Amino acid sequence: MTAADTDIERRWELFRRWGPYGLLGGATILSAATAELMPSTAERYAAAVLVLAAFALQLYWGRAGRSRPGPTPAGAVYYTLRWALGFALTWLNPFFAFYAVTGYFDADKLLPGGKRWQRAGPFACSVAVAGSQAGGMPFRSGAQWALFAGLLVVNNVLLTVISDLSAQEEERSRVRAATIAELERTNAALQQALDENAALHAQLLLQAREAGIADERRRLAAEIHDTIAQGLTGIIAQLQVVASTPDPAAAHEHVRRAADLARHSLGEARRAVQNLAPVALTHDGLPQALEKLVARWSEQNGVRADFTLTGTEEHLHAEVSATLLRITQEALANAARHASASRVGVTLSFMGDEVTLDVRDDGRGFDPLTLPERTGTGGFGLDGMRARAERIAGSLTVESEPGYGTAVSARVPLVRHDR
Repeated sequence: MTAADTDIERRWELFRRWGPYGLLGGATILSAATAELMPSTAERYAAAVLVLAAFALQLYWGRAGRSRPGPTPAGAVYYTLRWALGFALTWLNPFFAFYAVTGYFDADKLLPGGKRWQRAGPFACSVAVAGSQAGGMPFRSGAQWALFAGLLVVNNVLLTVISDLSAQEEERSRVRAATIAELERTNAALQQALDENAALHAQLLLQAREAGIADERRRLAAEIHDTIAQGLTGIIAQLQVVASTPDPAAAHEHVRRAADLARHSLGEARRAVQNLAPVALTHDGLPQALEKLVARWSEQNGVRADFTLTGTEEHLHAEVSATLLRITQEALANAARHASASRVGVTLSFMGDEVTLDVRDDGRGFDPLTLPERTGTGGFGLDGMRARAERIAGSLTVESEPGYGTAVSARVPLVRHDR
């Protein structure tokens, strides 16, 4: 039930409780003003006694009715007594019909037995009302009887029409209340699903981050084994030869080789450290870090490069920022090594619940379906960039064609920084 329905029902309850007093009081005043309609003293005394009895009945039911809500036998007895008093008063003075109409408003609340008896009550009340409208009872001519019969029919037709309209309105109210209740249940279920989805999203992000950390550790372990450890092994081997050879020229050659291996291993160590911790994000947000990265790349490679930010900037989760920065670094490195481009554009876009990163160049392009096998001397490559995006529930697409440049686009969820 809506708030409006509740308010209407409350007003009806007030009317059913206090309405009979008002109608009885009004009818009594009108009857007193038309006392000539009761010429005998006995009739006036009878009217006074009946008014007091009606008032006492209302006082009694005002207390007793609270403990007997709904249609009950006690309610039927009260309704019948009130009707009898109203009919008797209307017989004495037609203006007491105002009190008799009380039975129109609460028959469904007092009379048990279903619609049949709930229609019989208002019909009985309409007898007193029609008699009052016909000039008062008892009737003194056949014309008055005919007028009474016609008025009785009209009153009951109106009662039937109003009753049917009220029933239809009540049915619509019940349907509306059921619809609202169903919508509330649906909204509650939807909110619960949204809450569960948010919790699941956070859990997936945490799992993705943990998987990314584990994958990064495995990658670093493999790189250390394949580059730094092997380089150190080579250095040791060269130095062992130097220690065991008496030829100065041969020793010098092996020392040179050891130095070359040491420089190469140092470069590999520096690259591994750079890939592990994005220093560019220590003091800057992702847009500022990308802008500086693009400017530095442009200066180092002598190629025009522009950075563009669209949408309203958000403070991203560190894992998201690091992923997009690494993808940009790898895409720019690929452009420097392979594209021979004259212009490069990097665009970072904040779009509602996701972030997109686009790196475009006008270089030589390539056929994405015929990529060469990855070598141990390169970086992560396209597969590495795609793996980075997928670790945080994102995706990466590459569009390229020989002679028409390359476009790398990463799309990831917008996950804000935990404050």
